[in-house]
Amino acid sequence: MGRELAETFAAAREVFEEVDEALGQKLSQLMWEGPKETLTLTENAQPALMAVSMAVMRVLEREKGFKLADKVKFVAGHSLGEYSALAAAGAFSLADAARLLKLRGQAMQKAVPVGEGAMSALLGVGLDVAQKVAEAAAQGDVCQVANDNEPTQVVLSGHKRALDRVPEVGKALGVRRAVPLPVSAPFHCALMQPAAEAMAEALAKVTINAPVVPVVANVLASPISDPDEIRRRLVEQVTGTVRWRECTLYMVAHGVTDVYEIGAGKVLAGLVKRIEKSLNASSLGTPADLEAAVGLV
Repeated sequence: MGRELAETFAAAREVFEEVDEALGQKLSQLMWEGPKETLTLTENAQPALMAVSMAVMRVLEREKGFKLADKVKFVAGHSLGEYSALAAAGAFSLADAARLLKLRGQAMQKAVPVGEGAMSALLGVGLDVAQKVAEAAAQGDVCQVANDNEPTQVVLSGHKRALDRVPEVGKALGVRRAVPLPVSAPFHCALMQPAAEAMAEALAKVTINAPVVPVVANVLASPISDPDEIRRRLVEQVTGTVRWRECTLYMVAHGVTDVYEIGAGKVLAGLVKRIEKSLNASSLGTPADLEAAVGLV
């Protein structure tokens, strides 16, 4: 994760050094050398993913003369990616984004004892059916829509015993498959309330600037720029649904034709293409991707 960027660009190296310093840990070493099981702990994975996104942004700005405010209509991010999007748009400093995400990971992990929560992806159905499955499987436990990813993929989150009921309940409602996800906690559901409280306290102490372009908020699927509202919506996001499908459709309805996924992986570029086939979607995460980024700079 990010090693090739750091080896190729001084601007990327600076980002990883700044994140290491902000956290007081050698996160970059963990990203490049492992062990993988330590890196994938959510308290490490969240700031690590943000660091790669911001390393790409720093290279675009420093080496390619890219200016977000001149080229981009909206920024958006999926779950922790909303922090990356806000940092890219100048709402957070890099150091604050890293520290907030470290805390967010720790708070989410602590919110629910290991083994009590679970998440499951429903394949072949959309939001309406997923909500019915969640209601039927809950039976007094928590079972909620966590991520509305695309028209045929919705993720549920909640108590493990409720999620264990999902395959049977789903079958009767037309779910093709219910795939348990290998996650360490049940994100984006009511069980995360202790984490939401921890984030409210942390966000209250952090300076948030108005972003240079609006962020399409996960919990609203519409754009916001006011620092106080950003703070509020990030707290809501901990227990609320990531409305990614609607976020994408909002951007398309407001003139967006090209989407660039900045950072590690290509999942979101794939999702937005499945939401709206007319979109041009590219992933920028490696030096080769940056060289091939036609039209962005």
